[in-house]
Order: sequence, then C-alpha cells, then structure tokens
Amino acid sequence: MIASVVARPTAGPSSPADEYIPLRLNDRERALLCVLEGALSVSEYTDRVDSVMAWRGARTGRAVEELQEMLAYMTGLAVAASLKVSHEPCLEANADVFREAFEVGRRFKGMNPDKMRASYGKLIYMLQDATAPDVIRELGFDPLSRVQTVHAELALLSCLDLLEEPELPLAASPAHSAEAADAKAAATARLLARFADGDAERAVRLERCLLSLADHACLVEAHVSPVDTMLRLLRTHFSPASTSVGPGGAASASLQITAGRGAPRAVASLRRLDARTSACTSACTSVVPSPPPRRRAAVALARVAVRLRRAESAAVAGGAGVSRRAPPSSSPSSGRGVPRRRRAVLAQLPRMWALAEKDLLSGGYRLRDTGQGRHRVQSAPNVGQLMSEVLRRLQAEQGGGWVGSSAVHLGDDDVPNALVWVDKYSQVPRILGPIAHAVSQSTLDSLAAKPGVRGYIVSAFGSAEACRLAVLADFFKHGFDGSGADNFFDAGSCIDGRLTSAWHFCARLSKKPYYPLFQMSGFVGFDGAFGRR
Repeated sequence: MIASVVARPTAGPSSPADEYIPLRLNDRERALLCVLEGALSVSEYTDRVDSVMAWRGARTGRAVEELQEMLAYMTGLAVAASLKVSHEPCLEANADVFREAFEVGRRFKGMNPDKMRASYGKLIYMLQDATAPDVIRELGFDPLSRVQTVHAELALLSCLDLLEEPELPLAASPAHSAEAADAKAAATARLLARFADGDAERAVRLERCLLSLADHACLVEAHVSPVDTMLRLLRTHFSPASTSVGPGGAASASLQITAGRGAPRAVASLRRLDARTSACTSACTSVVPSPPPRRRAAVALARVAVRLRRAESAAVAGGAGVSRRAPPSSSPSSGRGVPRRRRAVLAQLPRMWALAEKDLLSGGYRLRDTGQGRHRVQSAPNVGQLMSEVLRRLQAEQGGGWVGSSAVHLGDDDVPNALVWVDKYSQVPRILGPIAHAVSQSTLDSLAAKPGVRGYIVSAFGSAEACRLAVLADFFKHGFDGSGADNFFDAGSCIDGRLTSAWHFCARLSKKPYYPLFQMSGFVGFDGAFGRR
C-alpha cells in the first residue's frame, strides 16, 4: 500500500507514525503567526539576497542586514500585538520570541498547505541562510527549533499509550453527520477521563493533541478524496482492453493515444529517447512499446497519487488493468490491517513536509538560472531516499505493470530543491478536485435539470453520461501524456513529466469544448484561495 510505504522511516531507527503530526496552534501562537506573516509580507529578503549583484558582492553581509531588518519588523509588530518582548536594543534579547515565531510558521504551513503560499518560501529561504555558521555569529543566536508535534507533547505528558487506544480512530476521525459528531465527542470524553487523571491542565493539553489528530485527519481526507474519486472513475468507466467504451462505443471515451497525434509525447518518449538524455535515463527505464490505454492512464494517475494516498493492493492492481486481488491480510476488510493503514495515512503528509524541511535546512545550495528563473538548486537526499523506496515497493506491487520511466527529478533544473518538490505534489488535489466535481453525478444531474443547460449537453455530447466520459477520457489521455515541455527529458514519461502534463492540461482547459460545463459547475480556477489566509 502506498501510504504504508510512505510512513516507514527512510533511515535510522523506526519512529512512531504520529511523530510527524504537528500540534495545533494555541492563542499565543496564533498571535505570533500574525506577527510573522505581517513581517514576511513587507520583507524583500529573497529579492535582495538572491539577486545576481548580491552573489557577486558580500552576500553574507547582505543576508545579515536583511535578517536584522526582518527581526526588527517582528519586534515592532509583537509590541503592537501586546506580546511580551524585551525592549532592549539588541536582537538577541528576543531570540526566544523569534525562534518560537519561526517554528510556529513552519508548523502552521505543515498543517495548512494551502496557506502562506506567497510567504513560506521566503521564510524557509531566510532560515536556510540564517542557519549558516557565519550568519549565526553575526545574529548572536540560532533561529531554528524543533517543530512541536503530537508525539512530543504526549511524550512530555507520559501518555504515548494514548496512540494505541482502540477509541483513538473514532476520536480523531472527521465527523460528517450529527451522529458521528456525538460519537466522536463521547470517545474524546472517555479518553480524557482515562488519561487526564482529574488534572484540568493535563486534560486541556490532551484535548489539544486529540484535536490536532482530528485536524490532520480532515486535512488528509481533503487531499486524498479527489485522488480516490478519479481512480474510482477510471476503474468504473474504462475497460482495460477496449479502445472505445461507453454508450454505443463512443470513440471520445477511448484512452488510446498515438505518438504525434494530439500532442501526446509519452508514447514517443518511450519509443525514442533523446540522445542527450539516454545516459541519464538508461539506469531508470528501458524502451517499451505503447501500453494498453487504461494501464497507461492508471499508472500515471497512481504516480501522482503516490504522494497522497494509501491504496489497497487490489485497487492498485485493478487500476493498472491487471485482473487479480490482494490477499486477505492486505484487504481493507482486514481488522489488523486497517489500524496500521490509518496510522500510515495520519503520518503521510506531515512526513513529506518534515523531510523536505530537513533537506532544505541541512546543506548548502547554488543559485542558478534553471530556465524557469533563478532558483536555489540543492540536493534532497532524504526526499530522494523516500521516493526511491516508495517507487521500488510500488513497482513490486504492480507486478510488472509499471509503465514508463521511474526517474525522479531532484536537485536539477526541473525540481531545483525539496521546496519545489513538496509544493508540486501538494497541488495535486487542486488539480483533481475541480475535475472530479465537474463530472460528479450530483453536478451533472443539477445542470441537466435546467432546460437550457440540458439542451447544451444533449446537442454537444448527446447525454450527461457521454459528457462525463468525454471529460474523463480527455483528462486521462492528455493529463499524463508527457506534454507541456520542450524536450523529452523535462516532460516525457518520467514522474515529474506526468505532473507537468497535468498542469499543461489545466492551462488549456479554457480551449476545451466542455469548458462551459466547468464554468456552470462553479469552477473559477485551479489555484485555490491563493493570497488569502
């Protein structure tokens, strides 16, 4: 299962899955977050430090100057927010406040990937420079501290046994009905009564841990539900053997693509690798013929989902067009397997952020023009090791059904560093969510109930079902066909190339014949609530 692979540590002794789940912010920390975001919004750190002139000159001095200005902003905003800070002129006097504010910002981003999208990169690059020994000497303190997690808080309370309680999944699960909310509240009350020992302060801290677990469960559900929906639609509406499916064998529902027709490039890249990149790709893949259409689309979608979702072996095999079932021990109905998979899901997203930050804050980098602007190019060994392990295990579960290249771009022109990597995969639900909503049964039924819209659907597609198949077939064909770049290595059949193709599909959505359907379903864009807290 994908999430089970992701949850296993890549190096060192094994650690509990819940070790990476961030702790919910309290009232003081939310005030500090406002201070940090306010200072980041006016700071021009990356514009000034990552400029060509700064690199040619005394870059360390420029970084220290900009960091001191940032800390001065934070001091003033903290005073305005009535937070307890020292009024001494030296910045070291408020080192603990700065360190706590930076930790709060990192923790908040891990809990809310859609927030701080314009400022988190500036924060992490700032800390990347601030942890250099010469910069620490100039500042007088180290601005980094360990991110607070549920596991660490429970360890301080000597309540790690709480993570093994049978009622924990109920207390930490999303509640979608009044009955579920009541059951969740009752389970939470029983756990607090069992572990708080009548201590009110201890009960408050334990409740915060439970709420943090529930927050993360909701976050995971929001991220993985679009992936699950698209995988289910793929398995439901498309046959692994047929090139035409749907009512009357509609040709628009075929997933077959041909090299050179309709701008697909994955098939061509599998048949004819560019001579400039063959040496790099030969260790990762071999030239293979065009796969069956459904297998190609399913494997591509599974590669996108590998960052986000556990998938039982039967579902992965079925999505790849292989007619087999997983053994009972791996089945979702297995009583022993469900808790382990649940914990794997709870650890999945925060571990991505933790590994990305570990790589970003643990080594040097080079400022280079990658063809997409100037970026900090830096190796990502922890992320790379995780990706290699995930891919090996997923390929083994596919049983020979893996199609295309298994190359993972990290620390190069395509994915310069771990920040770009984690940002790419956090955008997957923003891509799949609007598509899944537009083709959902409730959306199409609602639109078809309006006479004018029903006439448009019938005249353009024939029926609501044919409309759904047309949208899905177009996405499964051209959302993973390797299009979107100007050479076979930057796109093609590699994992990042398939995600580039999905972005390319999104950019061309307004040119599609079914774009009015998206507009009538409430679609405004794939970028989410960018720029809003």
